[in-house]
Amino acid sequence: MIEIVLASSNKKKLAELQSLLAERQVALLPQSGFNIADAVEDGLSFVENAIIKARHASKFTGLPAIADDSGLEVDALKGAPGIYSARFAHRYFTGGFSELPVLPHLQLLSDNPDAANNALLLDLLREVPDDQRTARFQCAIAMFRFPDDPMPLICQGSWEGRIVHEPHGVHGFGYDPLFLVPGHNCTSASLPPLQKNRLSHRALALQQLLQRWPL
Repeated sequence: MIEIVLASSNKKKLAELQSLLAERQVALLPQSGFNIADAVEDGLSFVENAIIKARHASKFTGLPAIADDSGLEVDALKGAPGIYSARFAHRYFTGGFSELPVLPHLQLLSDNPDAANNALLLDLLREVPDDQRTARFQCAIAMFRFPDDPMPLICQGSWEGRIVHEPHGVHGFGYDPLFLVPGHNCTSASLPPLQKNRLSHRALALQQLLQRWPL
């Protein structure tokens, strides 16, 4: 059994990755179990942030580390929220998205980040027709085999879809209730977890990682 640190404190992300690794001899350990503070994600891309987080976790534990950086790109919003997906609403309402329209009626509707992000996304797309609501989930996974690994493994997965007009489904997290899965006529949050774990951006990136570094 190989111990690998997941450079994240997100319990839902941990559960999803543990499910994806269930058939491998891997013990995926959250970095919170080592009392490690989250890394400062100041990269300008998913890949940069994944590298920053994985290096940070490996450095402080001495163990191999995996970091996932993922988010949603919406074409009608010029690729936003992108790398700021997890803090979309906070960044928008503090003036961090100068490229997006400032709509006077918009308000921060919830203290729950997922709910606030989803509400903001729906408001910004309120007048956008279905054929222009195209979007994709992106995922970059970085793996450091040891703290000073000079050639970390970098894998990437994309999941194309469309943003619906109201949330549906109870599974998953983040933008899953708004992401219509092509060919399934339902949102990501309406898919059974095992099915999502065969289709998602994170699953595709992790499959690449497992092919390149057989555990």
